Amino acid sequence: MCGTAKDPTIKGIKMQTVIFDDDALSNLYPLTLNRSIGDLRCGITKLRQRLESIFCDSEETCVIIAENLVPLYQERHPDWIINSAVRGEKLYLNSRIVITADAVEQIQKLDFGSCLYAGQNIVAIKVKDTSIFPDVAKLKKKLCNIKLYNCLADIIQDNSRMLMRDYHLHFYDGENYFETEPGVTVLHPYNVWVGEGAEFSPGVILDASEGPVVIDTGARIMANAVLCGPVYLGKKSLVKIGAKIYGGTSIGPVCKVGGEVEGTIFQGYSNKQHDGFLGHSYIGEWVNIGADTNNSDLKNTYKTVAYYSYTHKAKIDSGNQFLGCIIGDHSKTGINCSINTGTVIGIGCNLYGPNLIRDFIPDFSWGEAEKLEKYRFQEFCETAEIVKQRRNLSFTATEKELYKNIYNMRI
Repeated sequence: MCGTAKDPTIKGIKMQTVIFDDDALSNLYPLTLNRSIGDLRCGITKLRQRLESIFCDSEETCVIIAENLVPLYQERHPDWIINSAVRGEKLYLNSRIVITADAVEQIQKLDFGSCLYAGQNIVAIKVKDTSIFPDVAKLKKKLCNIKLYNCLADIIQDNSRMLMRDYHLHFYDGENYFETEPGVTVLHPYNVWVGEGAEFSPGVILDASEGPVVIDTGARIMANAVLCGPVYLGKKSLVKIGAKIYGGTSIGPVCKVGGEVEGTIFQGYSNKQHDGFLGHSYIGEWVNIGADTNNSDLKNTYKTVAYYSYTHKAKIDSGNQFLGCIIGDHSKTGINCSINTGTVIGIGCNLYGPNLIRDFIPDFSWGEAEKLEKYRFQEFCETAEIVKQRRNLSFTATEKELYKNIYNMRI
C-alpha cells in the first residue's frame, strides 16, 4: 500500500522499509502456516500494508519471511524484494507491531545504528548497512513500551480499534461513491464510505452511529441486511438477505456472509452464507461454514477463554472474556455444527456431525469431532482445485508443495 495516505504523525522517513516476521510465527498458527504474519488482516488492511502506508516512501515492498514461504510469495509477488539484501538506509519493522500514535513516534525517533526492543523482542531497527538482516549485537539497544501481537486472539480483540483508525487514515477524505438509494437507511452518513460499483438492495440498514461502515469496490448487500459499525466489507464480497453484521467485523475480499456475525475477521475468499452465529473469531481463506453452524464466544461462567497454542502444544489462557473460534485455510463445516468457545481448527479440515467441535482439531482432519481421521492429501488437493477454479484462480504446484509439507508435519 505504498503511496496511500500517510499517518499525520509522520514527517516522512526517506529510506527503504523492510517488514520482517520473527520467531513468533508459530504463535499465530494455523493462519501463518501458509502465509506471512504481515499478511494477516486486522481492521481494514493487513498488518504489512498498514506499516507500509505509515512508514514506506518507496514503491518497493521488502519483506523477510520464513524460508518455506518464499517460493509461494515469489510466485504470487514477483516484484517484491523477498529475503534479499537492500542497499542504502533501511528501517526494519516487526510485522507484529501494534500501531498506536506513541508507537509511531518512538519508531520515528529511532537513531541510525539503533534497535528498539520490547522485552526480548526486536521491534524496529534503523541502519545503513546492506546485509539482509543486521547483526543486532553491534547495535545500540533501546527498550520501548511498544506492544506486539502475540496471538490471533490479540488481533481479534484489536480489530474494532483498527477499523476506526484505518477509516480515518485511508477513507474519510478519500473519493466516496456513497449515494442514498431508495429503501436504504443510513445512520450517521458522514461515517460511511462506499466504493465504486457497490450495490444495495431495498431494506438495507447501514448504522455508523458507533463506528464507520466501509463498503469496498464492487461489494453487494442484499435486502434487509443490517451492518453496524465499525465494520468493513471487502471488494466483491456479498452480504446475504437479512444478515446481521455487528461491530468489530472485517470481511476481506470475495466472501459471502449471512446469518449473525460479530467481532470477526474473514481473511478473504471464504463463505458463511447461511443462518447461524459466528462471534469473535478469525476465519482464514477458502473456508466454508455450513448452514446453521454456530459458535460460542462466551463461557457460561463468564471467565476468560483458553485456546490451543501450537507453540505450547496445550491450551493457554487468552486473557479475553470473548473468544470464538479460529479456522485455518481450506477448512469446512457441515450443517448444524456446533463449535465451542476458543476452538482452534487447523488447515484443510472437513468436519460434520452432531458432536461438539471443541479444543483443537489438527490440520487435515476429516470426520466427526469424536471420530477424526486424517484427510487424504490427494482428495484435499482435488477439492482445493475445484474451490479455487470457482473464483477463476488456480491451485498451483507451488501451493500444493507447501501444503504437502504442512500435511507431512501435521502438528
